[in-house]
Amino acid sequence: MESQTTHTVESDAIQFRERFEILRAEIHKFLIGQDEVVDFTLIAMIAGGHVLLEGVPGLGKTALVRTISQALHLNFQRIQFTPDLMPTDLVGTKILVEDQSGHSSFEFSPGPIFCNMLLGDEINRATPKTQSALLEAMQEKSVTIAGETRPLSRPFFVLATQNPLEMEGTYPLPEAQLDRFFFKLMVPYPGEEDFAKILTATTEKQETKIEQVFGGAELIEMEQFARSIPIAEDLRREVVHLIMSTHPETDKANEEVRRYVQYGASPRAGQACILAAKIQALLKGRLHVSLEDILTVAPPVLRHRMILNFEAQADGKTSDSIIEGILNDCRKSRSGRS
Repeated sequence: MESQTTHTVESDAIQFRERFEILRAEIHKFLIGQDEVVDFTLIAMIAGGHVLLEGVPGLGKTALVRTISQALHLNFQRIQFTPDLMPTDLVGTKILVEDQSGHSSFEFSPGPIFCNMLLGDEINRATPKTQSALLEAMQEKSVTIAGETRPLSRPFFVLATQNPLEMEGTYPLPEAQLDRFFFKLMVPYPGEEDFAKILTATTEKQETKIEQVFGGAELIEMEQFARSIPIAEDLRREVVHLIMSTHPETDKANEEVRRYVQYGASPRAGQACILAAKIQALLKGRLHVSLEDILTVAPPVLRHRMILNFEAQADGKTSDSIIEGILNDCRKSRSGRS
């Protein structure tokens, strides 16, 4: 009986990897390069999480989200965040309508948030009032309008972009909203070879057709299977240690964290680390989580959840450089105990 169960789990793991590879290959029909960004975006979506994509204009952030929605057969909506965007433009409102007999009544007109995948372009251009309209949707998968709570479609993902260069007329996302993003991914500038391929693909008469490989139900199945992957208790403790290491007031923080970090990562960071590490383990062909799986997914989990102080800005320190030091300490500590 145990052998049969093991065989079923192994076959499910193979199907998991095959689905991931098919989806990734379909996306790369259109998107050139950005392998890590694509993989981490898919990992976050399989985990049921939201993604914040940061990069200068023209790097394919919007194209990535649109291509994923086409490959996954998901209801996709795009909204351009601007300073004059109101919460009702996002979630919808009740409007007065008149029927054929002349009777008037209020009917709900849903906003673009009622979809499977919402692309929020330049999310930091909207005011905090509008940004806050996303909080309930991202956490509870529902919105409350005029005292009535309305559930959103499942699955539901927010993939938001922001431009790190133009800071005038922008409103930095509050910590509570940043914490709702499973990953924050930095979209790099393409290398020379990829740049040449992009120019060829976008300046010739050819249209790439993206096929629908599967739908939202299969994504939810993949999430449920990933959650069933075990993680050893000592590795769970490593995640706790890792998150506590980002808090300057704890004895686990190194000198750099104590000097430059104002607030450490939240408990959601630990949840995201474990979920993402389970998916990473499956993609590597294993049915158990390793320390390297945890350390691989830690940077996109932590970089937006650590709040640096003014001294860090003055000294040119970034969240990524501080995270690198924390991960190196974690590796040394683990090797010292083994």
